[in-house]
Amino acid sequence: MRIVVCIKEVLDPSAVNNYALAGSLKIAADGRTLDVPGIPRLINAYDEQALEAALRLRDAGCECRITAVSIGRELQDPLKHCAALGADEIVSIGADPGALDHHVVANILAAYIRSSGGADLVLCGRQASDDDQGVVPALLGEALDMPVAPIVRALALQDGRLRVTRVTPDGDEVLEGALPAVVTISNELGEPRFPSARDKMAARKKQAVEVALADLGLTDEQLTPGVVLAKQYLPEVHGHCEFIEGAPAAAAAALIGKLRADKLI
Repeated sequence: MRIVVCIKEVLDPSAVNNYALAGSLKIAADGRTLDVPGIPRLINAYDEQALEAALRLRDAGCECRITAVSIGRELQDPLKHCAALGADEIVSIGADPGALDHHVVANILAAYIRSSGGADLVLCGRQASDDDQGVVPALLGEALDMPVAPIVRALALQDGRLRVTRVTPDGDEVLEGALPAVVTISNELGEPRFPSARDKMAARKKQAVEVALADLGLTDEQLTPGVVLAKQYLPEVHGHCEFIEGAPAAAAAALIGKLRADKLI
């Protein structure tokens, strides 16, 4: 059985928020990207949980080969982290993710999966922390002609069939179906594991398989974005702090009065 986990590298969202609150976040000269050389890049947290879901299937006795694949040109560090966690194969597809829209990303991932022998199960994070769209897995399922189970917090394999527990506003929903399938993993799965020092050292020697975009057989139409980011704006940050002094009861009464005056309660 082959499990493919789709990985996206993103800016550290906590660091981005801190830069924004400090007024240090800047837009680059192109007007579309952030000028943030000091902010670290890391694996999208939901995608790391997708890898954790694959590893849990293997821990439960599933005989599988886990491939972690990402789109980008300088992905050795995040992909080696996947290897340290337990991915059997790490793959880098040479393309600039910033120049791609969701349809093109799905086309590229689908073409790679087909050209590399297919997959029995494709796992993705429910969404990316940088754009919060969550549409690539659905488009990927369409491109691969696979059913999609979104926002899953638990999954298991039983007699060759997939059983998932989905998170919905009305509670959990349990679905069962045949493979192959695309599943998006939500944060309700739980905390992912940490690699050991020995696994980190072993992963340093592991090289990602580099796949050229030209080798995937995609047409110009399949590689042409339908949606292009024209301009990005920084949020306006307004900060005002007021200390209310006095006895606790009087301070509480003053606070309630201010909240009511501002129509917050």
